[in-house]
Amino acid sequence: MSVKSEKDKMLAGELYYSNDPVLVRERDAAFAQSRRYNSLGVSQKEEKLDILKALFGSCPDDLELVPAFHCDYGYNIYLGHHFYANTNCVFLDCAEIRIGNYVFLGPNVQLYAATHPLDPECRRQGIESAHPITIGDDVWIGGNTVINAGVTIGPGTTIGSGSVVTKDIPPNVLAAGNPCRVIRQLK
Repeated sequence: MSVKSEKDKMLAGELYYSNDPVLVRERDAAFAQSRRYNSLGVSQKEEKLDILKALFGSCPDDLELVPAFHCDYGYNIYLGHHFYANTNCVFLDCAEIRIGNYVFLGPNVQLYAATHPLDPECRRQGIESAHPITIGDDVWIGGNTVINAGVTIGPGTTIGSGSVVTKDIPPNVLAAGNPCRVIRQLK
């Protein structure tokens, strides 16, 4: 029986050692690519798109990602068509982050697929886990929103600014708050 690598454990949603040398190298490479992207000028659209296509798991030609942005690995980020993210968005993509078509993120939106154990001894050892985030088509997420690990947001939903999304949000609703909760149905 073969032993799973820390990366395999991470991708499987199991506890893993986050400072594994392979994972550190991959995070460093993604950081370098995102810094390069963030340093390019507005007119360098083709060069910026080339960086994102090499960095992300999938990246359409018709996206707009306003610098600066940060990601952990990049390869776990899958973007749909007509994606827009305003400045200072963070993607902690230790697990897959799948974003549908026509999704808009306000400034400072943070997607945290990473999570940490409640046991302080585990945290001291650098142990963590990760769970996928899924955002359906036609979702708008207001600025300064945090979306936690394992959350799914249904299509057609709007998340109000400053929300902390800790649980799944159904389709076609307005939801907001800390913790985020459904305010009303939209359709």
